[in-house]
Amino acid sequence: MQLNLKDRKECTFDAVSLGEVMLRLDPGEGRIKTARSFKAWEGGGEYNVIRGLRRCFGMKTAVITAFADNEVGKLMEDFILQGGVDTSLINWMKTDGIGRVCRNGINFTERGFGIRGALGCSDRANTAISKATAKDFDFDYIFGELGVRWLHTGGIYAALSETSANTVVEAIKTAKKYGTVISYDLNYRPSMWSAIGGQAKAQEVNKEIAKYVDVMIGNEEDFTACLGFEVEGNDEGLKELNLEGYKKMINEAAKTYPNFKVVATTLRTVRTATVNDWSAICWADGEIYKAAQYDKLEIMDRVGGGDSFASGLIYGLMTTEDPEKAVNYGAAHGALAMTTPGDTTMASLKEVEGIMSGSGARVKR
Repeated sequence: MQLNLKDRKECTFDAVSLGEVMLRLDPGEGRIKTARSFKAWEGGGEYNVIRGLRRCFGMKTAVITAFADNEVGKLMEDFILQGGVDTSLINWMKTDGIGRVCRNGINFTERGFGIRGALGCSDRANTAISKATAKDFDFDYIFGELGVRWLHTGGIYAALSETSANTVVEAIKTAKKYGTVISYDLNYRPSMWSAIGGQAKAQEVNKEIAKYVDVMIGNEEDFTACLGFEVEGNDEGLKELNLEGYKKMINEAAKTYPNFKVVATTLRTVRTATVNDWSAICWADGEIYKAAQYDKLEIMDRVGGGDSFASGLIYGLMTTEDPEKAVNYGAAHGALAMTTPGDTTMASLKEVEGIMSGSGARVKR
């Protein structure tokens, strides 16, 4: 497997993400519908990955996004700065006093517990980034002059609007022109695609994007909904996972898109909202590598676990180019991220590597 990463010395950033960053309002152990106070976080499918690469893995990263130029936007910027992610590529868009021109996205999320699943309620229509076009970002400057080794984006941002789908395509085409490695998380959300053409539109957009992707991430349902590939004869549950079925599906996808160098997916069996079985697989060069399995993983907040898997996978690929090591970095980081509140990681590289080596949960003094 050869990713052909650009030399770090030639690039301003190890990695950047393109997507929406929202204000997450979290009722803690309570419910959205009865809360009287919320804790504020930042989060977003593409951003969570890049923040994990910076905060846990120490890479130099930046976020490409847009905010309405108001106090909520400044709050989001402050959260991003606290995570160590560069904010110089943010586009600040003028707005009116009540968000008619554009606004910043809000995501109410409750964590769930036991038999009560996690619940999200997004308020993200007409946001600044959903209205931003490729002309609002100088992609030739970002990827050509500044230099970027890796671009991560995904299907959540692509589904925000017809405009955002076009912006993704322009970004990845430009990144590819300058030799930047591209990863993409399919992250299919039917409710988001419904307003712009449903699953048919999702396939149209994602099939075009897939032509330029080096590292494709997505679960079985994502590959079916977005690209039309299916796993034949797969059984539910990690213990009866049909690896041969996955391998056949991924090999078919790789024949259709010979540009795919790596394909990866998380594997999750939901016992309850707070107890999951968790693992992942990674395909490269015709072989499938399965990460360590974390049975009965106790979860505090599952939101962002898949994004933290992606950042661990990317770190492993960038530093080792070993798909087996990379998928284990991803699975361990995703598992750790779900033991803390919020969308984004609070783990360290030392903790991730400790989990990978089998360290337990005894107190450390």
